[in-house]
Amino acid sequence: MGSQTPLPHIFLVCFPAQGHINPMLRLGKRLASKGMLVSFSTTENYGKEMRKANDGISDQPTPVGNGFIRFEFFDDGLAEDDPKFSKLDEYMPLLELVGMDLVTQMIKRHANEGRPVSCLVNNPFIPWVCDVAAELGIPRATLWIQSCAVFSAYYHCHNKMVPFPTEAEPIIDIQLPGMPVLKHDEIPSFLLPSDPFQVLGRAILGQFKKLSKSLYVLMDTFQELEPEIIEHMSQVCIVKPVGPLFKNPKAPKTSIGGDLMKADDCFEWLDSKPPTSVVYISFGSIVHLKQEQVDEIAHGLLSSGVSFLWAMKPPGKAFGTEKHVLPDGFLENVGDKGKVVQWSPQEQVLAHPSVACFLTHCGWNSSVEALTSGVPLVTFPQWGDQVTNSKFLVDVFGVGLRLCRGRAENRLITRDEVAKCLLEATVGEKANELKQNALKWKKAAEEAVAEGGSSDRSLEDFIDEISKITYVS
Repeated sequence: MGSQTPLPHIFLVCFPAQGHINPMLRLGKRLASKGMLVSFSTTENYGKEMRKANDGISDQPTPVGNGFIRFEFFDDGLAEDDPKFSKLDEYMPLLELVGMDLVTQMIKRHANEGRPVSCLVNNPFIPWVCDVAAELGIPRATLWIQSCAVFSAYYHCHNKMVPFPTEAEPIIDIQLPGMPVLKHDEIPSFLLPSDPFQVLGRAILGQFKKLSKSLYVLMDTFQELEPEIIEHMSQVCIVKPVGPLFKNPKAPKTSIGGDLMKADDCFEWLDSKPPTSVVYISFGSIVHLKQEQVDEIAHGLLSSGVSFLWAMKPPGKAFGTEKHVLPDGFLENVGDKGKVVQWSPQEQVLAHPSVACFLTHCGWNSSVEALTSGVPLVTFPQWGDQVTNSKFLVDVFGVGLRLCRGRAENRLITRDEVAKCLLEATVGEKANELKQNALKWKKAAEEAVAEGGSSDRSLEDFIDEISKITYVS
């Protein structure tokens, strides 16, 4: 790699899901650009998709800024369409069993080949990575890819510091330090006793059992966005807000990306639209709405008359869900006012001047990308942290309108509700208020990641600490 002194080697282990890969890879590129050797690892099935959709995914060190990034995948033993992927209570223990062994082997091999790992970094759902690091005597950090508010909710639930909903008392309000009161359907839904994805809640809570094993908790948020919550949680662990990770003011030119599908070209169409006139719609990589709800959204778009770009990702092979179809005659009636694609380059779409607002499932990646790109949101959360993010986007950050309350609401959101909300978010006094608030957060985010900003300083602190450990060792 053209250097006599080995660079500090940061090894990132990522849960195999699009919403986890993107922030982890962004962290990797940021660390590499500051002079680190970064290895990025997840399962081979996802590695295959990344290689198909992106250039530069190689096991050889690729220059990024002042450092390098490389990729190393491990085989979980499953075919890409294996139904176990969708049966999380079966897949999570399998991933732990296989992952612990294979990640351990990879790290030992690097040490034998003169590239010892300086720090091991994991993200939610794979707390066992902390055990691998502890066993090998390697410093470890966790990248928290959700908000600090959600981190606080899991921490307080794990430590039983405040009452949370139970089967006996399912509907109670939650008051956490530095936060507004959360109703039962505004806390991360994986913590609800009735939630079908409690296995994910248990996996995340497993991270808190191992919190003491992490040198730092790096967070894809920024100090100015959640100051009181970050301050409170900094009293229980070393919180380093380093986000928004997708905003990199000195991003070196690189084709290395983490998407699992090639994005469709939508910029010629966006270029043809007036400023702040297009509603961008995406429900992320995992959320799969009922067909009748898709129909209502489509009819709501028609009756509102707004221009729209709709990213409608086909479901994964292992999940056994049907591909959505649009109502008969929908595209003909819409004409050039609408465009439907399978996948979009979301960061660039949100930065486009024609985009007026974002109808979103409120995953944290999407929430932060919109919020800090100056784009108002119409919130359509379903589960997990999405319902908490929606609460903050609407009631705390002042950049969103709530269209639904999540799966717990258990009702069809009608076309009339969709049309009314989209119009309110795109034209008139409320739309202007949301836009001004979003622009305020955009400016704050740019300052946070700029050289000397709060997030930049947090990342430099982390790098300095790891470099010291590496130098001493």
